[in-house]
Amino acid sequence: MSTPAPSSPTADAVVSPLRSQTDVVVHGIKEMITTGLLGAGSRLPIEKDLADRLGVSRSSLREGVRALALMGVLETRQGDGTYVTSLDASLLLAPMGFVVDLQTPADSAHLQAVRRVLETESAALAAQRIDDAAVTAAAAILAGVEPLLDHPDEADHDTIMEADIAFHRIIAHASGNPALEALIDSLASRTVRGRMWRAISVEGAVRSTHREHQAILAALAAHDSERARLRMATHLLEVEDYIVTHPIADETSRAAGAAASPRARDAQ
Repeated sequence: MSTPAPSSPTADAVVSPLRSQTDVVVHGIKEMITTGLLGAGSRLPIEKDLADRLGVSRSSLREGVRALALMGVLETRQGDGTYVTSLDASLLLAPMGFVVDLQTPADSAHLQAVRRVLETESAALAAQRIDDAAVTAAAAILAGVEPLLDHPDEADHDTIMEADIAFHRIIAHASGNPALEALIDSLASRTVRGRMWRAISVEGAVRSTHREHQAILAALAAHDSERARLRMATHLLEVEDYIVTHPIADETSRAAGAAASPRARDAQ
């Protein structure tokens, strides 16, 4: 008796009642990428051929392609077909920022804790890999806000927060880990909101944050991973503790973030 040919994962997905046709398309194209049939920058087969390959209708194929485009996996070029994107981590993880923004104030402390874990590791890695140019750029950012620290007015807070964002981004980039950098960036809006409100409402917070940044930079410049890790952890715990003890303030900070200058919103 002959042995029946094994069914493909895609075919199994088609007959499964638990999977929609769109799921089949998403799973099938993902499998084509992970198995090497499609690579970054590859053009997808024409619609009819791909629909036949996946065992779905052309309308279902279009829905699946649209879903993957929203995820940053595919891009459709008018008149030229559909292509796999660069699959860069920052592109694929970008939707996480949208998810983070939908979290309630009750979730803020959890998000801050995740950010602290990621940035602490980022600082440790950056201390090993950061070059003189990045150290100089970070130092210039800190020097640029020095005149605003003692008596910042409302307008100055935007400038200070932009500098804060830029400083942390230099460190994340210097970690040399694109996935880690993208994850940190996706959580940035929540961290910025908490820092903004703390800077506005807590006397001396701006000056204290600046001292913490200087201590982090000194550890990075010395290529001291352990000290950089500890300095970053201490720095981010300040914001985390504030959010835990001021949950209502975090909700108010949403409004502050929404009303921030276009430059500050773009930086987030």
